Amino acid sequence: MRQVLRILSEGAAQAWQQLMANKLRSFLSLLGITIGIFCIIGVKSAVNSLEDNIRGSLAKLGNDVIYLDKFSWGEDPGQNYWKWMRRPNYTYSEYETLKERLKTASEVGFWQFLGAKTLKWRSSSVENVVFLSVTEDCADIFRLEFEDEGRYFSPTEYTNGSDVCIIGYAVAEGMFGENLEPLDKMITVAGRKLKVIGVIKKSGNDLLKVMNFDNAILISHTLARRGFNIRANGPWVGNTSIGVRAAAGADIEAVKDEITGVLRAERRLRPREENNFALNTLTILSSLFDKLFSVINMAGFIIGIFALVVGMFSVANIMFVSVKERTNIIGIKMALGAKRWFILLEILFEAIVLCVVGGLLGLLFIWAITEIITRVIDFDIHLSIANMLIGVVTSIFVGVLSGLIPALQASGMDPVEAIRK
Repeated sequence: MRQVLRILSEGAAQAWQQLMANKLRSFLSLLGITIGIFCIIGVKSAVNSLEDNIRGSLAKLGNDVIYLDKFSWGEDPGQNYWKWMRRPNYTYSEYETLKERLKTASEVGFWQFLGAKTLKWRSSSVENVVFLSVTEDCADIFRLEFEDEGRYFSPTEYTNGSDVCIIGYAVAEGMFGENLEPLDKMITVAGRKLKVIGVIKKSGNDLLKVMNFDNAILISHTLARRGFNIRANGPWVGNTSIGVRAAAGADIEAVKDEITGVLRAERRLRPREENNFALNTLTILSSLFDKLFSVINMAGFIIGIFALVVGMFSVANIMFVSVKERTNIIGIKMALGAKRWFILLEILFEAIVLCVVGGLLGLLFIWAITEIITRVIDFDIHLSIANMLIGVVTSIFVGVLSGLIPALQASGMDPVEAIRK
């Protein structure tokens, strides 16, 4: 063990001596390693941060929720756009039928887009606010969280279609500012006064704006029908959707089969007719993003490999020069009893140290750039410990490859011939 430690310390000392003795040559040689690690780990860190952000957004959809829509999330919108547009909208009666008949569902929600409205309070106003009507179960399906003492519609408010509403964080901030309390304030929407009972929490810095209600106002569907002339099964006003949450322990595919059976019967589709609706789940989007992230990671890996190959040959060149310059010293060590594996490990470890130094420089550059980007664009890009370990291990592997042939050459020398040189 003591011998091994002595080998490692001598190898590290020789590597440091090489770096200090020929600074420019060493810098240019290690530049390939630095760029290679920068490309591989830099792209991986950026993709991981992007993936965490997007998956955090997708998680708001819920793994156990099925979203009924006209189109499928897994198909190309350009190819099937007109087919989807010819499909009928979901009606309130279909929602009621699903809510009544589904045995494997715990919650069924219905929501409808009612256009973009201007909200007013005294002299303040906010334009182009997304106007939605929702049913009772939408609070759980959307996983709504409220600021301060805000709340969702009570059963009585929903049943009676009371003149109350819920607004998004951006709407509240734009209308009331930071100093006024929005709750219980009376705002005007399309000529009707509504009392604010809740403010939905800010969605955050999500790149993928899933379930983002920052610029929205929510009213009960009962109020939409009573106060805004939206009939239960009347003409189309805006896009409608239905969300179904699977019951605890229910298989998501079994729930989808049950929804399909009920909806086909409700729409009176013949056995040979294809579905004129789509059932979407989080797994569809997750699989699409899995493919995207794997392609980006592969591109960064390929670019990095080319840089690492260049760096590997550069370090190998340094090691060949180092072995040639120390040929007589190697011969003397072997003449004094140094084993061949001793010489091999010493040269090999020297190459590893050189590559690790280049790799650490690459990681340092990545850390600096991620910090700058995070501060400038307010998006969290982080260099994880796992990625740092990958960078170090990759540097060690490249060091082994670049130093193996010079190490074998040094350890295979004849001591007498080596001393004479």
